[in-house]
Amino acid sequence: MPTASSVFRSNWCQQQQLSLSAILPSMQISYLECTRCGEPLSADRPQNTCPKDGGVLYVRYDLASLKGKLRPEDLSGRVASMWRYAEVLPDTPPVTLGEGFTPMLPSREHANVFIKDEGLNPTGSFKARGMSAAVTMARHYGLKKLAAPSAGNAGGALAAYAAAAGIEAHIFMPKDVPIANRMESDYYGAHVTLVDGLISDCGRMVAERKEKEGWFDVSTLKEPFRVEGKKTMGYEVAEQMSWKLPQGIIYPTGGGVGMIGMWKAFDEMEELGWIGSERPKMITVQAAGCAPIVKAWEAGKSTSEMWPAAQTFAAGLRVPKAYGDYLILDILTKSHGTAVVATDEEILAATRHWASVEGVFAAPEGAASLVAYQKLRASGFFRAEDKVVLFNTGTAYKYLDMIEVQEKKTRPVPPAARNIGGIIGPY
Repeated sequence: MPTASSVFRSNWCQQQQLSLSAILPSMQISYLECTRCGEPLSADRPQNTCPKDGGVLYVRYDLASLKGKLRPEDLSGRVASMWRYAEVLPDTPPVTLGEGFTPMLPSREHANVFIKDEGLNPTGSFKARGMSAAVTMARHYGLKKLAAPSAGNAGGALAAYAAAAGIEAHIFMPKDVPIANRMESDYYGAHVTLVDGLISDCGRMVAERKEKEGWFDVSTLKEPFRVEGKKTMGYEVAEQMSWKLPQGIIYPTGGGVGMIGMWKAFDEMEELGWIGSERPKMITVQAAGCAPIVKAWEAGKSTSEMWPAAQTFAAGLRVPKAYGDYLILDILTKSHGTAVVATDEEILAATRHWASVEGVFAAPEGAASLVAYQKLRASGFFRAEDKVVLFNTGTAYKYLDMIEVQEKKTRPVPPAARNIGGIIGPY
């Protein structure tokens, strides 16, 4: 006999599908395109990266045929999830848990600052967007086993959406991953392997075993559809700001898919005629203990080098080398943006500050955005009147163990108690 919760879930899913079916037919994918050599590839079968040069693949649609037919006002009344932008997403029934359309919160402290709170997504982070799209297409292609390395949140999101789609998930995580990430992946039914190393070590293990095990690799930027899910953040920023892009966007950058996706979204919206050629200054913020993009940016390089001995309590920023580093650095250049580092001490202080002042309990990665904004205001890079969106990429509730450890590292040690024997009384 179905439980009340299962009936509610079934009804909710039916309502989601009805809302989505009311949207104009979504756009068939035209082709996939390599971001390095421009080679077009078929989208009729699952693809990872360009077979010629390993370049990241972008999904391309016939946007010209939509121009003038799909208008921003047509979005009114649509489902409050990322799938409201169905025309610029794959044309197949989505695997959805209600991801996207997260709030854009005006800062209480800074008049022209807005906090895009991705911590309110399913599984508590922006990773839900990418995995919703990736697992949607995995089901469409008939894939049975998916694998990915994860610093934490991507693993939990993959596990959740794979469970919803009835697909096997194999996740490799560093053994010191936040406990919430490990537990949620386990409870969603994924096969979790803890690795004595970093996410780069986890990625190597997936690459070494995927052929033998029959896994399809959904690692960051190793398949084209996680970008499609993440790009919806760009559509939402534009829609929630009345189709006028801000002067700046500060984005915590590990793998950088969110920044890459938003930049793709801005180009698509311009092609649709929804926005002009103006672009926000895109800002990368990384932890001081793992800042390969910042180092490459400051050296004027187009790619980054592997960061040795990466260390930070902001687990999602502990990515020694982003696969799409060349795309991130190109975006920083084209947008006249910059790259900023934040120490663990600064990140911890910003986590507490945002919680106590804004009422946003941000993941450490998200709190790094505040550190970057403070530094860029102090340097004059941003003015008080500039509208700037700060991305909180997840909820701090998934990092409580990491935050507690970091607090103990930075909290002053109290003096040893002095035992004064024989004195009793209100002295």
